[in-house]
Amino acid sequence: MKKDKIIYWVSTGIIGAMMIFSGYAYFTNPQIADSFKHIGFPDFFRVELGTAKIIGALVLLIPQIPSKVKEWAYAGFIITFISAAIAHINIGDPTSAIIPPLVMLVVLLVSNFYFSKIQTVIA
Repeated sequence: MKKDKIIYWVSTGIIGAMMIFSGYAYFTNPQIADSFKHIGFPDFFRVELGTAKIIGALVLLIPQIPSKVKEWAYAGFIITFISAAIAHINIGDPTSAIIPPLVMLVVLLVSNFYFSKIQTVIA
């Protein structure tokens, strides 16, 4: 059980940190705005996604948030990572732009697996 909690918190901490950092960068880094234009997304989507990433990360990191809400955050991040990879593939970006969202997807799936495992033990 202790090993499961460690794996859960390490993987969730990685996801949380990356999403908070990336959400913050969406508001402060002009290169991110240029990237959104390169992909063909409108600027409001950058702001919307940055906000959603920060909120989703906080939902996953705050233990008092109900598990049903966390499940929605996991679903949202799964959609985000898959969509990011597809968007990069669609515009012909190099593999180096496609791999990071897929790696984060794997880390997220590990977090989700251990979240479910820990919840099963608690219930």
